[in-house]
Amino acid sequence: MDSINGARKPHAVCVPYPTQGHVTPMLQLTKLLHSRGFHITFVNTEYNQRRLLRSRGPNAVKGLPDFRFETIPDGLPQSDRDASQDIPSLCDSTRKTCLPPFKDLLAKIGSSSEVPPVTCIISDGVMGFAIKAAKELGIPGFQLWTASACGFMGYLSYRELIRRGIVPFKDQSYATDGTLDAPIDWIPGMPNMLLKDLPTFLRTTDLNDIMFDFLGEEAQNCLKATAVIINTFDELEHEVLEALKSKCPRLYTAGPLSLHARHLPESPFKHHSSSLWKEDHNCIEWLDKREPNSVVYVNYGSITTMTDQHLIEFAWGLANSRHPFLWILRSDVVGRDTAILPEEFLEETKDRGLVASWCSQDEVLCHPSVGVFLSHCGWNSTTESICGGVPLMCWPFFAEQVTNARYACTKWGMAVEVNQDVKRHEIEALVKEVMEGEKGKEIKKNAMEWKRKALEATDVGGSSYNNFEGFIKEALQNHSDYQ
Repeated sequence: MDSINGARKPHAVCVPYPTQGHVTPMLQLTKLLHSRGFHITFVNTEYNQRRLLRSRGPNAVKGLPDFRFETIPDGLPQSDRDASQDIPSLCDSTRKTCLPPFKDLLAKIGSSSEVPPVTCIISDGVMGFAIKAAKELGIPGFQLWTASACGFMGYLSYRELIRRGIVPFKDQSYATDGTLDAPIDWIPGMPNMLLKDLPTFLRTTDLNDIMFDFLGEEAQNCLKATAVIINTFDELEHEVLEALKSKCPRLYTAGPLSLHARHLPESPFKHHSSSLWKEDHNCIEWLDKREPNSVVYVNYGSITTMTDQHLIEFAWGLANSRHPFLWILRSDVVGRDTAILPEEFLEETKDRGLVASWCSQDEVLCHPSVGVFLSHCGWNSTTESICGGVPLMCWPFFAEQVTNARYACTKWGMAVEVNQDVKRHEIEALVKEVMEGEKGKEIKKNAMEWKRKALEATDVGGSSYNNFEGFIKEALQNHSDYQ
């Protein structure tokens, strides 16, 4: 991946959706672009910039002369809470309020003699306002879809759900009367799906529900972008990708983005982290002392919340399995400032369990002692599990996590599913099945095979490597056009 020489640098303004699961892949992409000679302006929200400064220190947003951090407001009331914001409020606010301050920022950048002119905007797939700004400036607007291809197609199907009279539901009985078990056989590239396998925001009695409307429409807006980069690889989601390409011909499957990092030259910025929480570095040292494939790693991601009762059931299920575990437990996982575990549980598991507030997950999942990952099945977690060759125990929370879980369990054969109403004896049994049983051997074998295929896709000459090269060529073509 040679860098660009000679002509003035192309300049990409990059705008992630302001939650951890979206910031991480955008930073991965921008590091790759920066290594190829792009000047980068990375646009955080003011709220997230403050969180980064708290978690990573003043150097977190220092950047480099040709990699700069800027901010825009998210439109929500100011807060210094160290947690993800309310997602429906954040979606509604970014859609309604971010375009004017973003255009102001672009004008400020454009008037600066210290940076090259902006030649393209790369925004998250659900930050459609940035595409509007790109159109107004007459420059290309690319989008990074940070979730799965099956999730993307699920959201693109929302309009058809309305047309067929499936959504909105008449009343709340749909949740318990078997309605969600209805087979769906008309979504291109997604056979053998049930209604409950589609992204959860369709479960509404109100067409004006913020999340249903926001995700359905933002997915449609992606089709208006100059091109869409998607953080998956061809072999993993081949069938649905083929169907997507008929809707979105300029689609670059370049994932898993994290694996491209091995091609980057060493630099002070290569290992720069976007973590919005302080990472506990004791996790790796603790894992170093465990046997290979012996540890249950538990992390519900940056947004998932649960009841106190489910938290306690998870705790005793892990304890009763007798397997070592590393449990990442955000303070706000039960929707309050502090998640409290029973003293008896902590005492019983002190010699075989570690509870931490956050970690470097990609490092953990590549550690040889990790045997299974109990996950909410967000896309970053799913792909990082694939990159580590680690089987999944799926407890999806919302959005396309249920779709990812369905694929991981049935199509990719590398996962088992946890009952939504968590019971300790079921957690205990599943952990034992995966760590000790024949099912565990089978899904471990499949997980390792997907790891091999992901590495192959991102190797020089692999499908994702070549697709990323194709995207670079398109971006550079536009750079020369707009010089």
